[in-house]
Amino acid sequence: MKWHHLSRIQIGSAFRAACFEQAYNRVRFVNDLIAGITVGIIAIPLSMALAIASGVPPQHGLYTAIIAGVVIALTGGSRFSISGPTAAFVVMLYPVSLQFGLSGLFVATLLSGLFLIVMGIIRLGRLIEYIPLPVVLGFTSGIGITIATMQIKDFFGLSISSMPEDYIGKMMVIIRQFPTLSVADTLVAISTLLTLIVWPKLRLKFPGHLPALIVGVLVMFLLQGFGYSVDTIGSRFSYTLTDGSIGHGIPALLPEFTLPWKLTDFDWNWATISALIPVSLTMAMLCAIESLLCAVVLDEMTHTKHNSNSELIGQGLGNVLAAFFGGISATAAIARSAANVKAGATSPISSCIHALVVLLALVSLAKYLSFLPLSAMAALLLIVAWNMSDAKRVGYIIKRAPKDDIIILLICMLLTVLADMVVAITVGIVLASLLFMRRIAHMTKIVELPQSTPTTLVVRISGPLFFAAAEKTFLALYNRINGYQHIVLQWDAVPLLDAGGLNALIHFIDALPEHVDLAITELQFQPLKTLARANVMPIPNKLMFYSTIDEALADKSL
Repeated sequence: MKWHHLSRIQIGSAFRAACFEQAYNRVRFVNDLIAGITVGIIAIPLSMALAIASGVPPQHGLYTAIIAGVVIALTGGSRFSISGPTAAFVVMLYPVSLQFGLSGLFVATLLSGLFLIVMGIIRLGRLIEYIPLPVVLGFTSGIGITIATMQIKDFFGLSISSMPEDYIGKMMVIIRQFPTLSVADTLVAISTLLTLIVWPKLRLKFPGHLPALIVGVLVMFLLQGFGYSVDTIGSRFSYTLTDGSIGHGIPALLPEFTLPWKLTDFDWNWATISALIPVSLTMAMLCAIESLLCAVVLDEMTHTKHNSNSELIGQGLGNVLAAFFGGISATAAIARSAANVKAGATSPISSCIHALVVLLALVSLAKYLSFLPLSAMAALLLIVAWNMSDAKRVGYIIKRAPKDDIIILLICMLLTVLADMVVAITVGIVLASLLFMRRIAHMTKIVELPQSTPTTLVVRISGPLFFAAAEKTFLALYNRINGYQHIVLQWDAVPLLDAGGLNALIHFIDALPEHVDLAITELQFQPLKTLARANVMPIPNKLMFYSTIDEALADKSL
């Protein structure tokens, strides 16, 4: 039976549905080719920028886009998703890379992939739908703020050797070191940023990332002609080849299979692994949330349906394999995936082509990629951070949403910035659950019906009788029974009776005076089932059950 359950887990459901269940022809391949090239051009600078922001050399971002882009496309459950390094992980990966080094980061990526596979196998994909929108917007906007703050150093070329881990500490260092601003780096960053802002207004189908970087490079060369220096990928990053020679920038080498814990010195002991497990689990949760949210957005854009559990397994396999080829954590990227759809993609083949474009750039353009200014990459990430913050939706919720949702959003945002995402998501979900229960509890009302007489109180209860509402409801009812001999409760609008509600009902029955009896009418299925399982039976002259109010009132005992 267990094996039968596992056999129903679908791996690669999106690829099979798009390429085998539907006719895949030359026209569709051309559409996928165009979309893949378009997204690949976007992914090249973004992958490097996100790797740098995560505290690792830029080539590891390219490795991630190559490996994860292919593996997840072929094994996942969303046919239009483009996977690779994303901004959401920067806030988590940066402290991990600082504390545990490259090997520690790859081991965490490996463990997160295993967690994702388990989540898909035990079918947790649908549970992501229960995370409230204010929680999601709160921590994504908080991530956007944090990423934007992290780019200030390179955007202005500030002389900062190391940044504190806490947000307040980062801001204090930035403010203190702001007089070290580099005019050349700042001009390059501003020119890149302005190009990124203006480009969409031109309404060209070609993405603005590459033109913006070209503008930044041209401004850099112009400034260098006047004797100014600008920090680039080649000036900051170096690598060692097998012959012992040292190169600068990005090595023009294919991703190589390497055991994650062998790349750099890694203290393989239980203390280190136990420290990485909670981080890896959080990475897996974040990957699941972002990937499935991306899949939902793509479903709305294309009128298709993704397989959530297959997508989790695909994301898990992609992260596991990426860790063995020098890749960092990967997940579905909403912006790149949306661009994929808009460019005409029809299947996961476009994601594979996007990975091939990144691979070709790595092999043939590595020397030229080393000339990219770090300040231009920072400008690119500022736009990513702005888009991730979803400021328009956040502003709309603050203006229009109920007060409880606004409080949840702001608390999640502040905790993401000042603490971390684990605390923000945990507190957000707990707080949202408590406030939701309070709202539902306030929906439970008791209303006296016109059938009441001087000796009989007829009351209609509407709303769920659960632990947060039942005690208050029956207490209010008990305070109204003075002078009555018969109590009739209409339960036609009671959809739920839980253990707390059942306990409150039994206490209410036990507390009734000896001369007062209770009749319950029009029980719905779930409350009836709960009473039956609890073996709550009629008690002569104390508790009776009826189909209707009229039947209860017609009984001679009432």
